[in-house]
Amino acid sequence: MTRFFSDLELREEHEALLRRHGEETYPEEACGFLIGPHPVPGELRRVVDAVVRAENEKRSERTHRFLINPDQLRHLEQYWESKGRSVVGIYHSHPDHPAAPSQFDLEHAWPWYAYVLIGVDHGRAQKVAAFELDPDGAGWQPRPIVHPIPPLITER
Repeated sequence: MTRFFSDLELREEHEALLRRHGEETYPEEACGFLIGPHPVPGELRRVVDAVVRAENEKRSERTHRFLINPDQLRHLEQYWESKGRSVVGIYHSHPDHPAAPSQFDLEHAWPWYAYVLIGVDHGRAQKVAAFELDPDGAGWQPRPIVHPIPPLITER
């Protein structure tokens, strides 16, 4: 099976931002973008080096649905492209549901992006999980989240 990435490199501070966003918007779904270097052909690790919140534009059912304005995505892609970066993924929370894609998520996802879900139980972020949409759009593959080790700072 073709895959776009094998794992997702997400710094702990970025994961903390995702968790906080999910808690702040509870009981509604939080959503946003994962930004990173342009993926290199053959490189299977997707790297995230910035997180950008999005406004949930869904007018109803916000406790179990989100909508990102396509214009916001387009403008964000143009901005980050000018800085040598890409939108490499999309995240959203699942209030009082597990961090696993729903059927609705499957029906509205695009291939290529990494998808990160945050399970928020009674206002407290729980599991954070990454997924890749199958190239045929028929299902999801879980992908490990890798936390890079921060560089050591030494004094002279």
